[in-house]
Amino acid sequence: MRVLFSAPDAMWSEWAPALRAACPEMVLQRGGDPSAIDAIIYAPGGEIEDLSPYANARLVQSLWAGVERIVTNPTLSQPLARMVDPGLAQGMAEYCTGWVMRAHLGMDRYVQDGTWRNGQIPPLASERDVVILGMGELGRAVAAMLAPIGFRLTGYSASGKPVEGVEMLAGDALDEALERAAILVTLLPDTPQTRGLLDASRLARLPRGAWLVNPGRGTLIDDEALLAALDAGRLAHAVLDVFRTEPLPPTHPFWTHPAVTVTPHIAADTRPETAAPVVADNLRRAMAGRPVRHLVDRQKGY
Repeated sequence: MRVLFSAPDAMWSEWAPALRAACPEMVLQRGGDPSAIDAIIYAPGGEIEDLSPYANARLVQSLWAGVERIVTNPTLSQPLARMVDPGLAQGMAEYCTGWVMRAHLGMDRYVQDGTWRNGQIPPLASERDVVILGMGELGRAVAAMLAPIGFRLTGYSASGKPVEGVEMLAGDALDEALERAAILVTLLPDTPQTRGLLDASRLARLPRGAWLVNPGRGTLIDDEALLAALDAGRLAHAVLDVFRTEPLPPTHPFWTHPAVTVTPHIAADTRPETAAPVVADNLRRAMAGRPVRHLVDRQKGY
């Protein structure tokens, strides 16, 4: 099978060996006759924007978990699969667990200034409510890592599909989910329905002193509303890994706000060594006419 690698040049040297090792029957190439291409491996920033010449391709396999940069492409007619990488899920779960534990234990209280603060003892995890917005592959991975610690876990998703160890809410219950969230983790996809979802009125639903951890999508949160909630002391802290504009401009107030921690979109990454076998499996499925894993629903956008 002939497979086009349409991704930024910097990715080629890292990804090509892993992909070829996982799928040796594949001819991986950077260009060539579009009509002869059987599948496309895609990441935003590659040279290919017009997919219409690749009408014979049986699959477009994204290297990203998020597909908002391609799912709305009007030239996309091929089946599109998003990346569900076990390494990415592990990284996301570790990131979220680390920041949830920092919030839960109040690690920032213990300034090394000679003051003995032994009256500031955190509650047990069983007394703390953690809410996860978005219970797809990543949300479930985060819940699976947090559950054994003992937190009271609530998950919110469009479907409300059951998740072991998590009380699930859906649909109109978003406000109820927010009202529980002493610590809120946001992992919703970027869709027209989720953009700006956490506006001033919804942020006001969070308990006073809540922490917000957003490694999902920068478009989910109204930046100005978040800053206002932090300035007013209604929220204690926001940990932000994703932003409406990336890299985050040096003059953005998030950088200097005392109640914001900025991390540079490093919560989770697609790792070639764990993702290449996923790509190989989907390519073989597409070539054999079998169901492709993690196919994107064009109407939902994920």
